[in-house]
Amino acid sequence: MCGICGVIGIERTEAAEAITRRMTEALWHRGPDDDGIFIAPSVALGMRRLSIIDLPGGHQPVFNEERNVAVVFNGEIYNFRKLRATLESRGHQFRTHSDTEVIVHAYEEWGENCLRELRGMFAFAVWDARASGTTGDGARQARIFMARDRFGIKPLYYSYSGGAFVFASEVRALLASGCVSPNVAADSLEAYLLFGSVIEPSTIVEGVYSLPPGHAVTLTAAAPPADAQPKCYWDFSDVALQHDGPGPRNFSDAARQLRPLLEESVREHLIADVPLGLFLSSGLDSTALVALASQSQKDLHTFTVVFPQQAFSEAKISRETAKHFKTQHQETLLTPDQIVADLDVAVNALDQPTMDGINTYFVSRAARQAGLKVALSGLGGDEVFGGYSTFQTTPRVALAAAIGHWVPSPLRRLTSNAAVKMFPRDAVLKAASAWRAPEEFPHAYYFTRMLFTPSRIDHLLKPYFEASTKDWKGNVPVPRWRQRMEETARQARRLDSFTGVSCMELQSYMVNTLLRDTDAVSMANSLEVRVPLLDHRIVEFVARLPKSAKYKSGVSKALLVEAMSDLLPPSVIGQTKRTFTLPWNLWLRGPIGVRISQDLANLAPPLESLMNPRAVQGAWQNFMIGQSNWSRPWSLYVLNDWVRRHLVGTTTNKSSTATAVRATALAK
Repeated sequence: MCGICGVIGIERTEAAEAITRRMTEALWHRGPDDDGIFIAPSVALGMRRLSIIDLPGGHQPVFNEERNVAVVFNGEIYNFRKLRATLESRGHQFRTHSDTEVIVHAYEEWGENCLRELRGMFAFAVWDARASGTTGDGARQARIFMARDRFGIKPLYYSYSGGAFVFASEVRALLASGCVSPNVAADSLEAYLLFGSVIEPSTIVEGVYSLPPGHAVTLTAAAPPADAQPKCYWDFSDVALQHDGPGPRNFSDAARQLRPLLEESVREHLIADVPLGLFLSSGLDSTALVALASQSQKDLHTFTVVFPQQAFSEAKISRETAKHFKTQHQETLLTPDQIVADLDVAVNALDQPTMDGINTYFVSRAARQAGLKVALSGLGGDEVFGGYSTFQTTPRVALAAAIGHWVPSPLRRLTSNAAVKMFPRDAVLKAASAWRAPEEFPHAYYFTRMLFTPSRIDHLLKPYFEASTKDWKGNVPVPRWRQRMEETARQARRLDSFTGVSCMELQSYMVNTLLRDTDAVSMANSLEVRVPLLDHRIVEFVARLPKSAKYKSGVSKALLVEAMSDLLPPSVIGQTKRTFTLPWNLWLRGPIGVRISQDLANLAPPLESLMNPRAVQGAWQNFMIGQSNWSRPWSLYVLNDWVRRHLVGTTTNKSSTATAVRATALAK
């Protein structure tokens, strides 16, 4: 697990190296154990290493035998031992026992098709000078091949400026490079307000984009293109519709075939040369992981965040689970006073603004303080097995939107406004939005995940927003995040209703919020988080099943329950679905709320020209009178704080942020 970065297209070696070293410094928290840098004509690659596998031998960059192929890599390849054996049988010689070296030889053997062989979470950059020679001007024609795992578990961002292509594991590292202007991406504000996080491939910083999940891109060292064109190598709908033969048609057959896939994935995710533990809530997903892991490894460490408010605390069931499986269990008690004391550090851990992630920051910190470097998480279970309410509400919203297309617009506005006035609840707001403007989104799912409604966003952004997003001809170009929404909706429409929502969840909320936040806040604590339920073999197996073999009315995640029923405690199977969130509704009415209300009255300068300050303060007032959820003012607070920290007075902020992160890590 590492942080990687690089610059392509700068001829001056000294300048390329300086840029890369600034980025590796900004990534220190992702890899405090080691660093490495590689300089070639028109290319500089850098990395920070968190040593997990082959502690003495995993230094990067890693080269092939002839030293004309090199890689910097962030992530874990879980089938690296099997791949190594295959590659050795084909004549490849290994110098280390790390999973990183497998990527170099796999790329040598299969080229870009090596991605089909890799199981795990990864973002990497390969320098390939075989066709051009490794010295002189020829090396300037070397190729750089970059790829990201199928689900976007590991991040990879890039930007093009002044003829140079820069990339890194974090947006903040790109800002530290000095090649990226610290400007708010105005068109990304709408995405953030709609969903509480920016939709990939856009980011909150102008000119910075993410390499989408399941995509790769190839560049020439001397002349990287101004507009990189990533290519998709893994498409959810394509694999969901692939059928090599007759598959299971009922729950019992599907569960029997799923179980060994779960067991193998967990076994592979337990491979580490450092202490490892698991995040344990009261829920089905993390309990299933503990149950499976306990079959392979004894004396497991488990961690749970608990609260004084019993309605939110998961302490009782998680304690019972830990006792049942004989784990070394640790609870982290969070109080409002602790949140206030550590709010700056927690928010500063975020690589982009988000309404989520703070809860994972605190459990990650507890695991790292206990001496662990790796933790397993149950993330992905809700998306794959149907644990969210969106699996039920999306078809209903789709029906309302479909009917709305046939009703005159004035009547829709009149009835939706009346419904909201009578029942000002979140569910009614979302349904009313779908009824009033069904054409707003390309899929009904997006209405179910809204934070602010489009009409409310009009108040938050207009009239500032429209002028800032028009091009020189006065047109408003379609932002990349809107294009990604369209593509995801296209995939979902090819599938049945259950699998379609799974497709939307995996490529929307999960990648744009959950995975991105988990990576940022765990790596801020120098902790690697692994997600066994997102093994692509498991996801593909479940995606290909007919709805009848994975869905039961009234039973959440029925297939996972069926597959794990002999191992799971009854208290976990029978409980109502809960979300892993802090009791913000209560806490925001205390000292935390005082701070947030004061902050929202003082917008950061880059936001002053884009947002309506009265509407921003109105979001806080609506929360205080009970007409809005806590997540709306909280999301605005995080946005404002993040922009102020990272896009205002950037020279000072970059050095102070790097110093603060390093000091925090050293104190652990």
